[in-house]
Amino acid sequence: MIEVKRLYKKHGEKEILKDINLTIDKGEIFTIIGPTGTGKTTLLRLIDLLDMPTSGEIFFNGINANSSSKRRREIRRKMSMLFQKPALFKTGVYDNVTYGLKFRGVERHIIDKKVNHALEIVGLSDYAQRIAPTLSGGEAQRVALARAIVIEPEVLLLDEPTANLDPIATEKIEELIARINREYKTTIIMATHDRIQGQRLADRIAVMMGGEIIQVGRPQEIFYSPKNGKIAKFVGVENVIPGVVESNEGGLAIVNIFGSNIIGASTLKAGEDVLVCIRPEDIMISREIGKSSVRNVLKVKISKIAPLGPLASVKMENSLVSLITKQSAEDLQLNVGDEVYATFKATSVHLACG
Repeated sequence: MIEVKRLYKKHGEKEILKDINLTIDKGEIFTIIGPTGTGKTTLLRLIDLLDMPTSGEIFFNGINANSSSKRRREIRRKMSMLFQKPALFKTGVYDNVTYGLKFRGVERHIIDKKVNHALEIVGLSDYAQRIAPTLSGGEAQRVALARAIVIEPEVLLLDEPTANLDPIATEKIEELIARINREYKTTIIMATHDRIQGQRLADRIAVMMGGEIIQVGRPQEIFYSPKNGKIAKFVGVENVIPGVVESNEGGLAIVNIFGSNIIGASTLKAGEDVLVCIRPEDIMISREIGKSSVRNVLKVKISKIAPLGPLASVKMENSLVSLITKQSAEDLQLNVGDEVYATFKATSVHLACG
């Protein structure tokens, strides 16, 4: 539905976006994740045709959006954007939501029907006459969302839609995003620095760093097969360990880390430097080596135990980190200085180029 080709954006001497290439399918939720200040908002504004790129092209259903100003206006009317901080007018909720429809010259009786339906979707049917600036942050964002969807856009762009909201308000907005996509088949493009939110909502994810798209894939690929160490760290793979491939037979690589050998699936050849990526929740802790199918066992010493609600983060020598339940930590009677066995399956090991 949307194709971005060689997009480049520069402000003065500063490069904001560098050679962005993307395809976004009709009806999908496409999430752009990355650290704050990496160019996500700039990319959304370019796709929404609010700004012009320094170079590069954006196609909407095969049509070059910048082929003419008329074409640009036509395509813009098919899209709607929700910003991080909703800019609401100092009027009632109803009047805020009608804005886009009035601008398009929609008849009054149709406006009533569409606005009431949009307010029902976002759960604010009883708020029509409330003055918008008196609302809470979560309510204001829902009004802005109603205003965005009331025009029934083909594409909805969301820029950090829950960045300033509490967990309850965030959950409501996320439920609305999923509902709008599911019921109306609206294509949704969302930028967020919240990697877990991106994972929860997205059909596909693009990881953006330093103005560049580093990796695109389904959530499982991004979170369990990160392309490099930077992405691994950003998506919560706390264990990113340098190693060297000792041998590879039939796609099973033996890799040396910390002076010990582990096994992981890979096509990398003997002698290559690698980064061993293991999610902390995939590492189990035990006092003894039991009988199991687990191929990788490391004997390590505990250096720190930190409670995380119902979980416990167990940090070991060489900065290896395991995430286990608090109950398991208590059952094992773990203490700093104890020697334990860290075990993990070969399927939990992802090897990235070093």
